[in-house]
Amino acid sequence: MDLKSGTPYWAIRNGLMHAFPPLRQDLRCEVAVIGGGISGALIADELAAHGIETALFEQRDIGWGSTAASTALLQYEIDTPLLELCRRYGQDAAVAAYRACADAIPALQSVAHGLRDVDFARCDSLYYASKPRHCNALRDEAALRLRHGLKLRWLDAGELAAGYGLRAPGAILSACAARVDPYRMTLRLLARLQRRGIAVHDRTRLELVRAGSRSVELRSQDGLRVRAGHAVIAAGYAGQHWIRQRLARNRSSYAFVTDPLDEAMLDGLRDTLVWETARPYLYLRSTGDGRLLVGGADDAVDRPARRDRRVPDKAKKLVEAVAHRFPRLALQPVFAWGGTFAETADGLPWFGAHPQHGPRVLFAMAYGGNGITYSMIGAGLLRAAIERRAHPLAQLFSFERSR
Repeated sequence: MDLKSGTPYWAIRNGLMHAFPPLRQDLRCEVAVIGGGISGALIADELAAHGIETALFEQRDIGWGSTAASTALLQYEIDTPLLELCRRYGQDAAVAAYRACADAIPALQSVAHGLRDVDFARCDSLYYASKPRHCNALRDEAALRLRHGLKLRWLDAGELAAGYGLRAPGAILSACAARVDPYRMTLRLLARLQRRGIAVHDRTRLELVRAGSRSVELRSQDGLRVRAGHAVIAAGYAGQHWIRQRLARNRSSYAFVTDPLDEAMLDGLRDTLVWETARPYLYLRSTGDGRLLVGGADDAVDRPARRDRRVPDKAKKLVEAVAHRFPRLALQPVFAWGGTFAETADGLPWFGAHPQHGPRVLFAMAYGGNGITYSMIGAGLLRAAIERRAHPLAQLFSFERSR
């Protein structure tokens, strides 16, 4: 899949940081992770850290798929409000999902702490009402989250204008969020695993040959064989090609990044992620070197050539949307891009085995706006499945809920 258009900032900032070799001989391991983006890296790191012999394979260069186009807003907040999740799956399951996402932020911080220069920083998250009529539902959302121990406070229009230069009728402010350079974090994680003796191979495309009761056999484009106790398919949006069932809608999202801005212009946005109740939503966050990264303007385009052509106009629309909400900001895109993302009906991911392939083939489909947060949760969930242990979110995040 051609997953990105234009000039993603991480690709320009980082280039090709580290070379990994393609597979050159047959290999055996306990777990073969297929996918060398941020999801595969987090999963491989979790498995290897707990003594599971792991090997990772990527058909492109490492990190060069969706990860290079990710805007990497790390939030506990799911695209689907807690109120709606409670209606769909019951209060216990919905609250468990939100709490797991909240726990994933410090877990990601712990992973980033052991790496060098990945631009990880804790932030606030500001979720504002796009229209006055959205305020009542947003206040109800805030009350429900508070009732279940999720810390936040309500800001009115005056506080939003004074603290952020934001023109909006009200917002939820939460302290549980973060930012990261996803491409750099992926490369740093996998380079560290490689130094520790874990096999990491890029430019290696694997296909499933056999999934038996005790093992999985995969074959490369060169005819090399990989035999493993389990295979984890962490191939991002391309993972849908492994399953006949339609799981999500592929869409396109667009983003741009500015030059570094003056501190006075950034104001409260320096340490705050911002997004809104409208769908599709506008969002923005800063980078470690003082730039603003702005994204949104999602559409149903799933053809790379059409997405490529839309990048300049989408960047212009995003500039206009920011100017409407933040009258003091006059932004100029420096790099602009678009990328494919998959959207599930309920905003939740899928982790675990699918009936089509049996229990030895596990999927990591961290779809939606919380991809990196979901991947951190999924790493532990998949390890539990491999170790034959229960996990509190195994059912909610399984393919069973989609039936």
